[in-house]
Amino acid sequence: MVEKELVLLSHKVKNCTNCDLHLKRTNTVFGAGNPFAEILLIGEGPGRDEDIQGIPFVGKSGQLLDKILGACGFNRDEHVYIANIVKCRPPGNRDPKPEEREACLPYLHQQIKLIQPKIIILLGATALKGLIDPNARITRVRGKWMEWEEYLVMPTYHPSALLRNAGQKKDAWEDFKMVYYKYRELVDPTHSSPHIDS
Repeated sequence: MVEKELVLLSHKVKNCTNCDLHLKRTNTVFGAGNPFAEILLIGEGPGRDEDIQGIPFVGKSGQLLDKILGACGFNRDEHVYIANIVKCRPPGNRDPKPEEREACLPYLHQQIKLIQPKIIILLGATALKGLIDPNARITRVRGKWMEWEEYLVMPTYHPSALLRNAGQKKDAWEDFKMVYYKYRELVDPTHSSPHIDS
C-alpha cells in the first residue's frame, strides 16, 4: 500500500509544473531507499548528477553520505529513505527560492506521512528552513534533537558543506552517532557498527 501510494505520488511529481524549475529539468528526483525505513533523510534539491539520473545523492555529496551511513551500519536499501525539499534541480545548483520550496513541500509532506519514519535527518540549512523554520540557523541547531509534528528530527550539515569545509566533518559525525544511538533505542537494540561500538 505504501509503495503503491509513493509510486502514484512520484507520477504526480513527474508531471508537476507548479514552479519554474520544471522548465529546465532532465528528470524529477522523487526519492529513493526503503519506503518502510525508520530513518528519512531530507536534503535541499537535486544537483547535476541527480538531475541526469533521477536519483537523490548520487554525486560526490552522495558518495560521502553513503560513507557516513555505512560507518553507522546503515544502507540505502534497508535503513533509510532519502528525499529533498525540491524535486527538480535549481539552475546552477543555487538554493531553491522560497516560492519553489513552497510549491514542492506538499509532496514532501505526503512522503513523510506515507513513510512514517521514527527519525528525520535534515541535511543542511535549506532542509531545516524549508521544513521547520525559515529563520533557523543550521550552525546553531545542528546536533540537537528537535520535535516536528510527531517526528524526532536531527539537523546536521549537508554533505556538500562537509566537502567544502572538512572542519565540519567531526561535528557531523557526532550528529550521526547520536542518530545511531537513537536508532538502537527506538528501533533495533541489536543494530551495530564497528566504527562506533569499538
